[in-house]
Amino acid sequence: METLKRTVLEIGTASIARPGEIESGDMHLARRFRNGALVAVVDGLGHGTEAAEAARIAVEALSERPQDSVITLVRKCHEELRGTRGVVMSLASLNTRDETVAWLCVGNIDSILLRAKHDASSSYESIMQRGGVVGHKLPPLQATLTTVDAGDTLVLSTDGIQTGFARHLSLSFRPQQVADHILTHYRKGTDDALVLVARYRGKRK
Repeated sequence: METLKRTVLEIGTASIARPGEIESGDMHLARRFRNGALVAVVDGLGHGTEAAEAARIAVEALSERPQDSVITLVRKCHEELRGTRGVVMSLASLNTRDETVAWLCVGNIDSILLRAKHDASSSYESIMQRGGVVGHKLPPLQATLTTVDAGDTLVLSTDGIQTGFARHLSLSFRPQQVADHILTHYRKGTDDALVLVARYRGKRK
C-alpha cells in the first residue's frame, strides 16, 4: 500500500500487465503538495513497451508541478506526449483548505467517488469521460468540482477493469483491500489493468 507522507489521503493501488507482456502501460501518480494532493491514473494506448513509455512521460510531467490545475496538467502532458502513442488519463486534485476535489478525465478511465455517509453500495458519483487522446487530440477541457467529506473514496480504473463494481463495494475496507478486490474480481484478463483507490481522511487538526 502506498501512503502519502503527512497525508490527508490513504492510497491503495493494484495492477497487472496484459498476459504475455513484461511491463504495463497503465501507471499512476499520488503526490502531496501544499494544501492538497494530486492522484492520477494514466493508460498508454495499446500495450507493451511503447505504451509504457508514453505512460511514464505523462507521469513524469504530472509529478513536476502537481499543484497546478488539472486543465494545466493535461495540457502539459499533451505537449510532452507529441510523437508518442499518447495516453488516456484521469486526474483528481484535492484542495484541503476548502475540502474540494477537481476532476478531469480524457478517454476511457472510469472515475467514481463513493460517499462515506452511505457505508456500502448505494451513493456514488461518476465523472463524465471526454473523448480524445492526450498527445494527439484533446477535447475541450472542463474540470468538475465537488466537495468531499472525511471517508469519501475516489476510485480510478483503466479499461482493463470491468465496469459495474461500484455498487458492490464497502467502505468498511481499507483502500488497499478495495483495490485488490477490484483487480481480482473485475479484471478482464485481455489488457493491462490498474485501479487506484484514494480515501480522504479529513482536515488535519
